[in-house]
Amino acid sequence: MKKSILILICFLLSFSGSAKDTFTSEQLIEKAKTFVAAKNARQQPNATTKEIDYFISLLADDFIDEHVKFKFVYTDKSKLREDMVSKLNDEVIFSSIEINEVMVGANVVFVKMTELGKVKPAHLDKTIEYNKTNIVSLEFDKLGLIKHIRRHHG
Repeated sequence: MKKSILILICFLLSFSGSAKDTFTSEQLIEKAKTFVAAKNARQQPNATTKEIDYFISLLADDFIDEHVKFKFVYTDKSKLREDMVSKLNDEVIFSSIEINEVMVGANVVFVKMTELGKVKPAHLDKTIEYNKTNIVSLEFDKLGLIKHIRRHHG
């Protein structure tokens, strides 16, 4: 009997300890808004490496950034940064992101957002306009850093 009670107490303590590792819905929504604002800031006509570095600072060291539709994954911050810095050569006419809907789970947020922009990539001779609704899931680690991004492009 004592052994059963001890096991039950250990189980409850381990469960309550892990509950402290989760964030509230409000905290997760704020983290999602911070991510979207950082993503938007690095895509502006006047963006610099400062905005890119801030965006990357939101990621855990062992992050996964998965572009589901294109079957492409980033797991290396230096490679991600390098690719983002190269995009600074593009001519951004305008870019905006509007959050349409947010859904919250245990340390995960799903963000439905509309991305609108007009860009002339450095490697193309033409301007590209886009207006897409995308869904992004953001999973957070115990420190509140993004450990997994899944981008479902519209």
